[in-house]
Amino acid sequence: MGKLLKPNREVGIIGYGAYVPMYRIKAEEIGRVWGVSSFPIQEKSVPGLDEDTITIGIEAARNALKRAKIDPKLIRAVWLGTESKPYAVKPSGTVIAAAIGATPDLNAADFEFACKAGTEAIQAAIGFVGSEMADYAMAIGADTSQGRPGDHLEFTAAAGGAAYILAPKSSETVAYFEASYSYVTDTPDFWRRQHEHYPRHGNRFTGEPAYFHQIINAAKTLMEELDYSPSDFDYAVFHQPNVKFPLTAAKILGIPKEKVLPGLLSGIIGNTYSGATLVGVSAVLDIAKPGDRILWVSFGSGAGSDAFSLVVQDAIEEKRDLAPKTMDYVNRKKYIDYALYAKHRGKYIM
Repeated sequence: MGKLLKPNREVGIIGYGAYVPMYRIKAEEIGRVWGVSSFPIQEKSVPGLDEDTITIGIEAARNALKRAKIDPKLIRAVWLGTESKPYAVKPSGTVIAAAIGATPDLNAADFEFACKAGTEAIQAAIGFVGSEMADYAMAIGADTSQGRPGDHLEFTAAAGGAAYILAPKSSETVAYFEASYSYVTDTPDFWRRQHEHYPRHGNRFTGEPAYFHQIINAAKTLMEELDYSPSDFDYAVFHQPNVKFPLTAAKILGIPKEKVLPGLLSGIIGNTYSGATLVGVSAVLDIAKPGDRILWVSFGSGAGSDAFSLVVQDAIEEKRDLAPKTMDYVNRKKYIDYALYAKHRGKYIM
């Protein structure tokens, strides 16, 4: 088996769902306030005054349940990956589990690994289901990410998330995991200390030694171990802090941008951090055909990447229309100005 991560029994996705808040702010509006004229994205999502990581997770989880068509009581784990949970001490996963009717016979926890916390939860769920400890486990990646006023991050830090219910591979699963691989190094490119409201980052240091090093090594190792080439994949979804980075990663790996664009949403909803690749993959599942293979590579600062090979199954044709599609949320928008944005995000500029 080498370096690949494979469970004892094959695991698939029986239900998936995404959620993106309705409010948007254009990058040029942020630039107007701070005197900036070039932007990494076009616009980004902003959570409403009554929205946080928990409410985003609940909406995504409910959509996943609609597609899974299972009793929520059968779910034996609800794991939320996030770096912006509402409580410093109190799990968010328990609130989501209760809201969808999954409690009390389950495991619940919050995962943290910067922007790849969602795929950490996916990896754990594959192991939970693949080891036969459970038949159903839910993994969620969601964030209402923060950016210091005037910082580069303020143009991209956004809100959104997606939920995946994993189960043993069957005719009911919409896609199954062929294998996965995780690559991790100690790279201090992005961090937020206790009691700090906004994260700090190493500016350009976040690129080559952090994002690209982890993404490229994870993707290459997965393909080499599976004896695949870029031509074996119909779609590729990379972590997307902006538009440029994932397209550059694809170019380095020899993947045409046409395979990346369907899942590249950061230009119009921003960087949803732990939700970024999960939302991107959900958008691809909304349009993919049975037999399509998806390369899925996350990235989290600190730093590491999870890479997956996902194969779409016949059940996608029936299940994709059972819940709102990802682009339904992306296209549902209401623009706000910087003053309202600052109010929504609780930004108090001293």
